[in-house]
Amino acid sequence: MVINKIDEIEFQLNRKIDFSWLNKYGNAFSVIDQTGSGCLCVGIQDKVDKYFCKIAGVGTVNAEVAPLEAVNILKKSVQLYQNLKSPNLIEMVDAYQYNEFFIAVFKWSEGECLFDHWNFEKYKNNSSLKSPAERFKKLDAKRKLKVVDEIFTFMINVSKHNYVAVDFYDGSILYDFKNDETTFCDIDFFRKSPVINNMGSDWYGTKRLKSPEEYIFGDIINEVTNVFTIGALIFDFFGDFDSEDILKRYNDCCFYPSTLEKWSLNEKSYNVVIKATKQKRENRYRTIREFYAAWSDACNGDI
Repeated sequence: MVINKIDEIEFQLNRKIDFSWLNKYGNAFSVIDQTGSGCLCVGIQDKVDKYFCKIAGVGTVNAEVAPLEAVNILKKSVQLYQNLKSPNLIEMVDAYQYNEFFIAVFKWSEGECLFDHWNFEKYKNNSSLKSPAERFKKLDAKRKLKVVDEIFTFMINVSKHNYVAVDFYDGSILYDFKNDETTFCDIDFFRKSPVINNMGSDWYGTKRLKSPEEYIFGDIINEVTNVFTIGALIFDFFGDFDSEDILKRYNDCCFYPSTLEKWSLNEKSYNVVIKATKQKRENRYRTIREFYAAWSDACNGDI
């Protein structure tokens, strides 16, 4: 590991890199180096605007892909951000090659990541610090239901354009607690249908939320898979899980819903999300729209 520096911020990479070319965007105020994508994420501010720069090819310490693969993935994502533009999707304003790197530049979105794994050590060492996920969990139902509506709207748009959301999870969600605004980011692995799991159990995504087909080599990944994804997220928003519950998901490579007793909304809404997360895909809702209609009906009035 080698210490690098952008302006006054130090971080670690596998090698020393000159980032002086980033100065054209302003001064760095944030750097995230602990990424599995192999991309360095930099928040930069000039006199007027803030930007989020995603730099592939730098070789992050925690990279799960080689630098060249990281570059190719980010390059391909440019089309995704153009095709899937929506009010809640982070806006890409520029993308280009620079030497062996590929850079995607986004307008800065205020908000905190609901799975900020790069800060976990801080929370562990200081119990007075509360993660965005903990604070989000304690919000009233109305505010969280608004986020769920925005997830459904975004995912319906994804399906409408014949894409499948791959590796979409709470780490793809930024929540602005002050303004109650939601931004979706990091959609780099979304794919055009049809999609086949060609990686088996290593298929992209967290074991906390993955569907059964995301573990099976040769299985189809489609809109019904995304029904499961949304359902699993909703369970994490409104279900009560302790650390042992989450560890069981990792150990068993299986998502487990909460019990009804640990569900904070009404029973009808619970049954809707149970159907969405059925292990057998044929028992789930056939489309995201169908799931959303059932969810909206269940949450109408008494929740």
